Amino acid sequence: MREFAALPWAVRLLLMNHLVGHIGFYLLVPFLADYLLDDLALSAAVVGIVLGVRNLSQQGLFLVGGSAADRLGARGVITAGLAIRAIGFALFAVGGSLPVVLAAAVLTGFAGALFNPAVRALIARDSGTRSAQAFALFAVFGNAGAAIGPVVGTVLIAAGFRMSAVVAAAIFAVLAVLQWALLPVRPVPTPTAGLGADFATVFTDRRFWAFALALMPMFALQSQIYFLFTLQAQDSAAPGHGPAAVATLFVVETIAVVALQVRVTAVLARSPRRGPAMAAGMAVIGVAFLIPPACTGLVGTVGDGLAGTAIRVAPVVLAAIVLALGVTAAQPFVNEAIGRFADDRLTGTYFGAFYLASGLCTVAGTALTGAVLDRTGGALSWPPALLCAGAGMASALAVLALHRRNLLPAAESPPSPDTSHSTAPSERSAPR
Repeated sequence: MREFAALPWAVRLLLMNHLVGHIGFYLLVPFLADYLLDDLALSAAVVGIVLGVRNLSQQGLFLVGGSAADRLGARGVITAGLAIRAIGFALFAVGGSLPVVLAAAVLTGFAGALFNPAVRALIARDSGTRSAQAFALFAVFGNAGAAIGPVVGTVLIAAGFRMSAVVAAAIFAVLAVLQWALLPVRPVPTPTAGLGADFATVFTDRRFWAFALALMPMFALQSQIYFLFTLQAQDSAAPGHGPAAVATLFVVETIAVVALQVRVTAVLARSPRRGPAMAAGMAVIGVAFLIPPACTGLVGTVGDGLAGTAIRVAPVVLAAIVLALGVTAAQPFVNEAIGRFADDRLTGTYFGAFYLASGLCTVAGTALTGAVLDRTGGALSWPPALLCAGAGMASALAVLALHRRNLLPAAESPPSPDTSHSTAPSERSAPR
């Protein structure tokens, strides 16, 4: 792939790490709830606590991981995060009690809080003018890994959950060694101020927080593929066809992202003004939520059976494709912009702050969507769809307002392929 080859070595290594890491994660985590419920005989409430603790320990500590990457160096923080996740998955393999399982959940979540902002910060710094293209490939590699992982997990789970946990732990252990051995060693600038001053710089950056508030709904709406769209697919399917409908939803959405991401980014990146692209992406995301309720009356009378289920689920699948299109338009430029708001010294902290705020927004948004859904007639009713669509449109309008006031960072056009290949590797990889 030409776009991949044009990136610096360190960025290519991180993209491959992202692919393999997603395979290791998704070969285990989709089967975790069943293991806790059936093998360990934990109650559903306790399982919910375990899964919630894992998410909280990751989302809640993003700022810590981002700041650590700035002060200690991204290479070391990435390696430590991968090693800690290997330990956490190994605990799932040996643990048979609630305390051990909780410790494993905390470690795997904390590991993600370490390496996720560090990886994004290093990509933003090293990819330079190709930042948007690098983050587009980042999304492609992540989605490909998320699609391959459950397939591998289905094979491994036949030998038992502990075998899956051992394999996942081994994958992250190998990745930790490879990142430590192969990522270039970069000098870490001596901090010129204390940690409190760093946080004050980020949290008083009004321009950045106006951007963050405008774009936080992106992740909350993207996560509805796991909640609202999943419920819509299940409600649309005939009895007994719900799991297949949900699986089809995820497969098609993943294929759409992998097929569209690089092409969409290449077209939109021709303009250094990123605001219209991000606004268009958020508007498209909003439109996606209107498709299932709008089509309910058209397909609701179709009979049961496989053919009837396919017809009734088709609007939800179409909505997932439109959602994927909107995400591919907005997400690479959002990540690119975060890196440009930050200087090289605080890139990780800015990423950590943005993803922490987005995680809180996702929790609140999903809870609000669920509350509206409970009170208004089900997943295919208009109120939850209008809530999500309204959030997407409001985000698009907010981004356009920032764009018109010149509050969004512009991006330089990437160099031509000939220019990029003529640049010496040491120059492309030099610390900035």
